[in-house]
Amino acid sequence: MSARTLFEKIWDDHVVYAEDGKQTILYIDLHLIHEVTSPQAFEGLRLAGRKVRRPERTFATVDHNVPTTDRSLPILDPIARQQIETLRRNCEEFGITLFDIHDPRQGIVHVIGPELGLTQPGMTIVCGDSHTSTHGAFGALAFGIGTSEVEHVLATQTLLQYKPKTMEIRVEGRLAPGVFAKDLILFLIGRIGVGGGIGYCIEYTGQAIRELSMEGRMTVCNMSIEAGARAGLIAPDEKTFDYLRGRPFAPKGKEFDRAVARWEKLPTDPGARYDKSLVFDATEVVP
Repeated sequence: MSARTLFEKIWDDHVVYAEDGKQTILYIDLHLIHEVTSPQAFEGLRLAGRKVRRPERTFATVDHNVPTTDRSLPILDPIARQQIETLRRNCEEFGITLFDIHDPRQGIVHVIGPELGLTQPGMTIVCGDSHTSTHGAFGALAFGIGTSEVEHVLATQTLLQYKPKTMEIRVEGRLAPGVFAKDLILFLIGRIGVGGGIGYCIEYTGQAIRELSMEGRMTVCNMSIEAGARAGLIAPDEKTFDYLRGRPFAPKGKEFDRAVARWEKLPTDPGARYDKSLVFDATEVVP
């Protein structure tokens, strides 16, 4: 088999059906949902008499409209209260795990995925939120989707998607003291433009990327969307594996070792070609 990029490996492993010039049907490993973009999707299932195809691969949390002060008090905003109550009813009816407002596992959807070990290298991940690309920091192909697509994934565990082109953004050298991941991604967006990533999945490479913490990598991948990209990716490495080790939903014991052996094969092969490659100097990034 010819050399492949990280994106191509994940994409190829999840193709259910592909036809030239048409959308590919991709299998989805993990579907994350929240209270804002899921109500209409569940109602669509209900009206069509459908069930959730794989409820064990769907996880819900409340995060967009939760109180930031005393959660023991009623939610004052009527729309926010209705959305959260609706999510509770839908999760109970369709058998989906919900990290509710008083659950210690509750949090921002793109933070708890990694923190709980739900997000893992090589996965396809979707959520009805534009910044789902955050999970790409773990070498996962993560797409933000709309409500009609949320319904489709709930019903079929698949997503219809045109295959994006690949772009490598390589950042050579080290970031200066006091320069962080947010500075870096804003610098990169400034260089390629807010439409520079349209039609692409961006893979970030180079010394400056490798030296970022997992939280820093999440910051970079999160803002791939602000460059217009469909997704952002960073190859998994020992830093990734160390972060995931021992997380509640991560593999345990020998299963974790076997998972690492698979994950180590994900990084882009030597000689693999991207549709576009850009190189930047980390020393040019300022706070």
